[in-house]
Amino acid sequence: MTINNPINTARSQSFPPVGALQPRVLILGSLPGVRSLQAQQYYAHPRNAFWPIMGKLCGFDPALSYGERIKAIADRGIALWDVVHSAVRPGSLDSSLQADSVVVNELAIWLSKPSLGAIALNGATAAKYFRSEPRMTSARLFELPSTSPAHAAMSFADKLQAWHVQRGFLGGSRS
Repeated sequence: MTINNPINTARSQSFPPVGALQPRVLILGSLPGVRSLQAQQYYAHPRNAFWPIMGKLCGFDPALSYGERIKAIADRGIALWDVVHSAVRPGSLDSSLQADSVVVNELAIWLSKPSLGAIALNGATAAKYFRSEPRMTSARLFELPSTSPAHAAMSFADKLQAWHVQRGFLGGSRS
């Protein structure tokens, strides 16, 4: 795996999926940013709202260790992955993705899981590349605002409100 730094044009690669093996909800981001690649963790940037939002929706402390957070979402029937398998992207901004370099992950095996009730797309870039190829799934699709700190035009409260749409798929979730 290449760890991208803000001044190079090396190819960045997504992580393997984590969380529930038979998910009710599959959350798809675009491609991990520099901090996430360095930490080898989904949503590792300290200002990314993803883990605080999941903590509120699923009833766990977002300050838990990464492994405990993954277990907490798995216990709620959630899996995480990215739409983009690899791409050239200087830095962390999705707007810097070089479109002609994007390779999309093979999502078919996840989309065909009978347990899957919802797909949550974390941001416009995830939605763009998800929709770039035909997808066969009966799961409900939610295009949600990005949890990235780069999406600062929307407050945490507004992001949390928008992400509540998937609550019905999170067995035992909390508000």
